[in-house]
Amino acid sequence: MTIFAIESSCDDTAAAVVEDGRKVLSSVVASQVFRHVEFGGVVPEIAGRMHCEAISGVVKEALAQARTDIRDVDAVAVTAYPGLIGSLLVGVNFAKGLALTAGKPLIPVHHLRGHIAANYISHPELEPPFLCLVVSGGHSHIVEVNDYTSMRIIGRTRDDAAGEAFDKTARTMGLPYPGGVHMDKLAEGGNPDAFSFPVPKVSGSPYDFSFSGLKTAVINTIHNMQQKGLALPREDMAASVRQSVVNILTDRFLLAANDFGHKKLVLAGGVSANSLLRRRMSELCADRGLALYYPDLSLCGDNAAMIGAQGYFEFLKGNTADMSLNARAERSIEL
Repeated sequence: MTIFAIESSCDDTAAAVVEDGRKVLSSVVASQVFRHVEFGGVVPEIAGRMHCEAISGVVKEALAQARTDIRDVDAVAVTAYPGLIGSLLVGVNFAKGLALTAGKPLIPVHHLRGHIAANYISHPELEPPFLCLVVSGGHSHIVEVNDYTSMRIIGRTRDDAAGEAFDKTARTMGLPYPGGVHMDKLAEGGNPDAFSFPVPKVSGSPYDFSFSGLKTAVINTIHNMQQKGLALPREDMAASVRQSVVNILTDRFLLAANDFGHKKLVLAGGVSANSLLRRRMSELCADRGLALYYPDLSLCGDNAAMIGAQGYFEFLKGNTADMSLNARAERSIEL
């Protein structure tokens, strides 16, 4: 079964053709980074307009690379939630038009479910149940994946996400957007113990995250050094912040795995590309005899292949929509 998929939840316009939820026949991504870099982050109005400009060409290229036609696929999947509402609406409405004109079923897909499904492409042998750490610029979740379409949130951020802590720190340090990638590279040459930052905990919720206090402490440290005329050791700062965030993520994730009896762990989302997170989780899982999976680097960021993968399993479950489907800026992964 082939699924044609569209992803436009933020600033990447993407389309793909995926077979049986595991095999990518084509995947095309039009990035807007070059346009948003001057603002240090995504400008929602600009993102929406650029999706309108790019989506037709991206769809045509994805179909051409897969050597197929929209009339020959079995269904059309699209990211319907969560995300920037203006960006989501472009993808949802385009997908509705394709499905209607081609007479194909329409499958709404949750963006975070798509990130988890990226692992089904990188690891065709992977099957639920497992415990997944979903970390990105806007989300930090520990999710119990009981089945392909049945999920339960074990822990979540109470304020800022891990990716936001990276991005805001990078911006304060004068690094270009997207900051998390540049911080990761800079951190490789720094001393992770050069700076000490607080480890926020949520009382009564041992699996939840809080990165707001950490982010504020980092930014205040940088501003204080600047006000005193002190040179900022950027590599050391990047390494220290990265270590603090990764320590928080791994500690809560492994605690949840132990308490809920999971032996199979999965990383997903844009921050799953972080080199220290991958190394640390690989070492810790090896020490504990746990299986660890994470997506190929090309599938960590937003892409339509992951939406096609999850769309396949949503279709098998009967989770389709009619032409009244609307985008939603927020919706729980538990649906």
